[in-house]
Amino acid sequence: MSKSGKGKLKDLQMQKDNRFCADCGSPDPKWASVNIGVFICLKCCGVHRSLGTHISKVLSVTLDEWTEDEIEAMIDVGGNASANSIYQAYIPDGFSKPRLDSSHEDRSKFIRSKYELQEFVKPSLRISSNSNKKSSSNLQSSSSHSEGMVEFIGMLKIKVVKGTNLAVRDMLSSDPYVVLTLGQQKAQTTVMRSNLNPIWNEELMLSVPQNYGPVKLEVYDYDTFSADDIMGEADIDIQWMISSAMVYGDAAMFGNMQIGKWLKADDNALVEDSTVNIVDGRVKEEVSLKLQNVESGEIDLELEWIPLEQ
Repeated sequence: MSKSGKGKLKDLQMQKDNRFCADCGSPDPKWASVNIGVFICLKCCGVHRSLGTHISKVLSVTLDEWTEDEIEAMIDVGGNASANSIYQAYIPDGFSKPRLDSSHEDRSKFIRSKYELQEFVKPSLRISSNSNKKSSSNLQSSSSHSEGMVEFIGMLKIKVVKGTNLAVRDMLSSDPYVVLTLGQQKAQTTVMRSNLNPIWNEELMLSVPQNYGPVKLEVYDYDTFSADDIMGEADIDIQWMISSAMVYGDAAMFGNMQIGKWLKADDNALVEDSTVNIVDGRVKEEVSLKLQNVESGEIDLELEWIPLEQ
């Protein structure tokens, strides 16, 4: 995103109606649905992500990279007031907009009715062509129904830093990329051509459900004309990070300190013990993993916990 693009997006965000979540009215929303054209809070963001990107493509205003086309799409809509004049043309009896303290169930019911079912749109303006169909190319669309009523407790930002001594899968090298999976969600890095020691430094975002398990990490070798070859896998146990973060609450109230530790053991892929720390008011963890079921390879990651309130 260019400096001019950032400026345009910031100017749009600072307009009066865009300073509050389009769905629940929470102040200072830091997320946006690019294809709908609204600014939303983190709690509503979790519901939007469960709809699938064929309905709502969510990006962080500050953490994600935006294309010029995505910024122009937001500007073309005009923001919350313009979008709500369509998606909230009228709200029938029995519905009310969620508030900051509304339950996830009430929030999810309203947002699905508003965007997926289009129950508040004038009948003549309803869009039916793709609103209830999944996009086969969308990595996250499979979560549309299976995670519809899942309550998210926060976001996990995972920076895939680098790979070391990865396995050879082509003639002399490999074209590796990393896939992260949590529940029905998937996120993927770019492909690094002919590189056994790639440096990605790419940040990927995953919503964390209330009943979460480990994040599954897989490394693949990209092939143009055949199925991609697996180059190893490992599980990331995020329990230590999230449990520690929950105990301490608002990390911004504390100075830099260690608050937890994930210990290296025979039943995990850690290269060494991994500590959970508060760094500049944020809960972070650096993790080095030895890839499993492969002859060689390690992956270095940096994790950051983003609670709902942030």
